[in-house]
Amino acid sequence: MQDIVMELKHINKFFGDHQVIHDVSFQVKKGDFVTLLGPSGCGKTTILRMIAGFYEPDSGEIHLAGRQIERIPPYARNTAMVFQEYALFPHMNVYENVSYGLRVRRRSAEVIREKVGEALALMQLTGLEDRYPNQMSGGQQQRVAVARALVMEPDVLLLDEPLSNLDAKLRETVRVELRNIQQQMGLTTIYVTHDQQEALSMSDAVIIMKDGYLHQQGEPHDIYFAPRTPFVADFIGTTNLIQVEGKNALWVNYGEDVLELDATCPEGRYTVSIRPEAIRLSENVTFRGEEGNCLRGTITHSMFLGEKMRYFLRDKLGHEWLADIHDPGRKVYTGEVSMMFRAGRTHLVLEEAV
Repeated sequence: MQDIVMELKHINKFFGDHQVIHDVSFQVKKGDFVTLLGPSGCGKTTILRMIAGFYEPDSGEIHLAGRQIERIPPYARNTAMVFQEYALFPHMNVYENVSYGLRVRRRSAEVIREKVGEALALMQLTGLEDRYPNQMSGGQQQRVAVARALVMEPDVLLLDEPLSNLDAKLRETVRVELRNIQQQMGLTTIYVTHDQQEALSMSDAVIIMKDGYLHQQGEPHDIYFAPRTPFVADFIGTTNLIQVEGKNALWVNYGEDVLELDATCPEGRYTVSIRPEAIRLSENVTFRGEEGNCLRGTITHSMFLGEKMRYFLRDKLGHEWLADIHDPGRKVYTGEVSMMFRAGRTHLVLEEAV
């Protein structure tokens, strides 16, 4: 079993009378890239700051590399944090910024030169040692901030939305670079973002939070295709959520229609998630196709998105649907259509637990 380098146990946090973190527990494996994902105000940055030591939990335990650390000051924890604003010293050049932590720890000049040189080379900053932050682009400043963290050789690297100030194209480039460096170094990393694409593309594990509660933790593939709550299903990517009546069988009632699911649905009212890309359209409203499930819908709007066409539909119950059809140049659908999808592309979702 892969070593557990960090564990949070039943963490609770209040700001005044307001509880912002509710009984959060999770583990982080050594060398993993773990993303805390959720909307603004969900508590993800508060969790990160408690790991770093800037906040103390009101109850619960934080373990890092075999030590219980929640009451240990930040400078005594072997963590390094990269902030959203980078927090570079404006009066220091690149070399001085990157070497700052090592100088505080009174490392020898030889060790500092070696470690700073390695970090600058890794971040493609060699030759920029004498530049000041105001002489650098946002992407370069971000690299300096990461290099400053790397030279400290932390047990865990903490990243608080470090790409949010970059433009979209540069953000994608730096995202790949950051992941490559993390894998190359085998560095345990906890990353905070509200960007679902970042979380899915960069992470070994994703932790979904909402209103201070942990909703789900798992690999990106599982989070996307097997969400545990309607919130997770809707927050990760785009999905269609419908309410069905279960009969303790694979078949469920959706209004007057009967649908087949990929798992037995207990008796009662449940939510089912169907991703837009799982739906195929046909102008033949009586055609069921080999998909098995078929509903009649009316297209209310369509949107060309380059690699796909997104259709907005309304079924006979008045429920709104999305369908994504790739290779859209062949056909543009209008009016009444059949919406077809396989049982294996449906997912039965638990109701909200919190």
